[in-house]
Amino acid sequence: MSYDVGIQAAESDPQQLEQLFQVARRNDQVQDFRAAVQALHEAKPENVLLTAWVYRLQSLAEETSKPRRSINWGAAVPLSIITGLVLWALSDQNFMVRNAVPQVFLWWSPIAAFSALIFMAVTAKRGATRALALGLSLLAAGAYVVLLAPTFRADWASEQYVILAAIHIPLLCWVALGVHTLGFGSSATDRFAFLIKSLEVLIVAGLYLGAGVAFGGITVGMFAALGIALPEIVARLIVAGGFGLLPVLALATIYDPRVAPAAQDFEQGLSKFIATMMRLLLPLTLVVLAIYVLVIPFNFFAPFENRDLLMVYNVMLFAIIALLMGATPITGAELSPELQKILRLGILLVAGLAVLVSVYALSAVVYRTFQGVLTPNRLTVIGWNGINIGILVAVLVTRVRKGREGWIETLHTIFSRATNAYAVWGLFLLIALPILF
Repeated sequence: MSYDVGIQAAESDPQQLEQLFQVARRNDQVQDFRAAVQALHEAKPENVLLTAWVYRLQSLAEETSKPRRSINWGAAVPLSIITGLVLWALSDQNFMVRNAVPQVFLWWSPIAAFSALIFMAVTAKRGATRALALGLSLLAAGAYVVLLAPTFRADWASEQYVILAAIHIPLLCWVALGVHTLGFGSSATDRFAFLIKSLEVLIVAGLYLGAGVAFGGITVGMFAALGIALPEIVARLIVAGGFGLLPVLALATIYDPRVAPAAQDFEQGLSKFIATMMRLLLPLTLVVLAIYVLVIPFNFFAPFENRDLLMVYNVMLFAIIALLMGATPITGAELSPELQKILRLGILLVAGLAVLVSVYALSAVVYRTFQGVLTPNRLTVIGWNGINIGILVAVLVTRVRKGREGWIETLHTIFSRATNAYAVWGLFLLIALPILF
């Protein structure tokens, strides 16, 4: 595509010239656009707008020509190996909590997070004291669970607490990583960027896990073909030790601790792929939710009678929050005005349908609680449902009230503030459940 005619027609129209530049950016034709601007500027050096664009494109060219970041594998690999060996040692079947939950399920996330904190501090060459304090706090949280699990009045409540703690300690580890990265006075933009990078790290860890499972399966299969059964200690090394390699390696692959979250690379490679994937999943999710809302009346009392179905609802709610967050652009420049309009509508519709399903599920949990007793599981589910419904309602209200003006920044603020509620509720459950039950 030739931009000469378009730029000449827009040489006095800043908005039209910006739109033309975004078209060139999406088509990977920035160099052609820059050449056309430079040529027209040489013909009309008195044009102030073109002069400004020459300097802007020059700065952009200098930024894109900067060398790609170097990953600190010298710190990531040893820390990953140490994490894997520690988890391998803890995976012994004799290490159990209340004879119900393996200790490794409680300790894997504090240990992995401690290694990640060390990696970030070493790579960034700052924050070592904060990383140490946060890492020790996470280990203390694991010890708190192990020590207080036997103090419950009923065995069933104790087992529920241990399982809930194994689920929520990773959340606190994520919060600790956020505190180390952002501090306590961060902007909504930095917080949202950290959320997106966290989602990317999680997806990359899943890809690594898939490759690891394939490698482990092939290894076991090759020995089994020879009639050799691997000793239990070796099998644990492959499973637990291999799993321990993943967190720091995934973090090192995606995140550069030397750069602020908002300044991370979101324009290329896996980051671009994940954002595109989330936006493609949005209409599919909308269709599924719409169909589900239509069929609810035909089997209305199912979640009131089946607790397993309520678990599915809760997982669905967290998945939708993650989907909406991942689909939200970092900046408006990522998408054309037309695509932004479609995306806004998609987010609004998905959030609205998700609220209907979530309120329906919450009513079932409350009903079952009044019919029986308040348990740690039910209290946890009620709290999480209330928080996530609040997030979705905030998305709906702000979208309707503010319209399209500043909608991206508004969503950034909503999701970044939601992290406070997540952190407080997760910490409350860990500390208060032994006291309440």
